[in-house]
Amino acid sequence: MPGIVGSINIASVSSSSIVHIGDVQAIQPISNAKTFAGAGSFNTGDNIRTNTGYNLTNTYDMDQFDNTNIGNY
Repeated sequence: MPGIVGSINIASVSSSSIVHIGDVQAIQPISNAKTFAGAGSFNTGDNIRTNTGYNLTNTYDMDQFDNTNIGNY
């Protein structure tokens, strides 16, 4: 069902963003990422203190592809 759209302001569009105006059946962003993080990672806020001692993050991965974009276009 069509609708009337007023003014639109798009501040920024990154590599995994979607901008769509109008009717659509399915929207599928195409991106993938792999993140390695050790103890004390991804902390947000003020005055954070972490006591993690010795930390080792294993980044070895046996398979060549974890998540591909094949067939997603």
